[in-house]
Amino acid sequence: MKQDALQLRVIQSLSEIAEDDWNALLCPDAGPFLKYAFLSALEKTECVGANTGWQVAHLLVEDSKSRLLGAMPLYLKQHSYGEFVFDWGWAQAYEQNNMSYYPKALSAIPFTPVRGPRLLVTENADKRSIQEILVKGLKSLVNQNALSSAHVLFPEMSELDELRRQGFMLRDSVQFHWYNAGYQNFEQFLAHLTMKRRKNIRRERAAVEDYRISYRHIPGSIATSDDWAFFYRCYENTYIEHRSSPYLTEDCIQLLGSSMPENFHLIIAAQNDKPIASSLLVVDHLTSKAYGRYWGAIEHIPCLHFELAYYQAIEYCIKEGIEIFEGGAQGEHKMARGFLPTALQSAHWIEDPGFSNAVKRFLEREHEGMAAYVEELEQHIPLKSSKVLP
Repeated sequence: MKQDALQLRVIQSLSEIAEDDWNALLCPDAGPFLKYAFLSALEKTECVGANTGWQVAHLLVEDSKSRLLGAMPLYLKQHSYGEFVFDWGWAQAYEQNNMSYYPKALSAIPFTPVRGPRLLVTENADKRSIQEILVKGLKSLVNQNALSSAHVLFPEMSELDELRRQGFMLRDSVQFHWYNAGYQNFEQFLAHLTMKRRKNIRRERAAVEDYRISYRHIPGSIATSDDWAFFYRCYENTYIEHRSSPYLTEDCIQLLGSSMPENFHLIIAAQNDKPIASSLLVVDHLTSKAYGRYWGAIEHIPCLHFELAYYQAIEYCIKEGIEIFEGGAQGEHKMARGFLPTALQSAHWIEDPGFSNAVKRFLEREHEGMAAYVEELEQHIPLKSSKVLP
């Protein structure tokens, strides 16, 4: 199909299109965060929207009969919270030059630093052509609405070529992921670690055992509204302790739990049968991945965070045969718990030529520093042998 027969459209809510049409754009390994149920739950419960600084502006490609061929999850941002790729310095530089950095265009999963497709194309369409149209459309949206820039966070590696071809600059990030080398149990996993890391983990687990903590693993399919309410209480308390406000509401958590239960797994810790802490995994059995999303506690127990958010999660992954457990953004301390540094990239396009050149120079220097940082991290890999590296 010729490109001139296609048209771009921006929608302000996923409710403007059918759930089946959106989900038909998702390849089998797209992951749970791009599902209509996930993104629409954020919208329905107003965790995203104009009043939050996340104005919905999903970009669609349709044919002459209004059939959906491609899309990009897109938001107009009034700030840089909830992104995990930090551009506060860029915003400050704009301000110092009496220019506005916000609003900006952002293609990402809100509050979720997970790699996945951002240039969505239906199965029978010309993938390269649709992706080209989407990226051009994104740049036109920036230009026509006097935005400062466009940012595509954590896209698939296969999408970076098109973004780079159209002038986007790449920025490096590092996360820490756990990889399953076919472990039969937690002890076998420990046996693959260096003695120092193995002893550290055993010491931390023993410290928690002294408090006689028990754990309930609750698949999303059987989690009750009370389970979700308790989880939210823990999640909210984490933000309160850091003098911040949670990104998600309890209504959102309850809706996600009921609309896509197959992708959630709760772990609740109790002391003397009283629940005191909880963590949440998002699970994708199709791609054999688990994502550590949130944790919280209403009582402080030393090392409980490591036990609940990491070790119980790793035991779950081993039991279920899950190959990769993504521990989330940042956190060098994860390496001491068996996680390995993993490189990701994001793509950025700056409208103003002068600032674009300045950002390009900054990213070149940052790339060199990031390479040195990753090399240093690799000197502290917690595994005894590189043979079990992914």
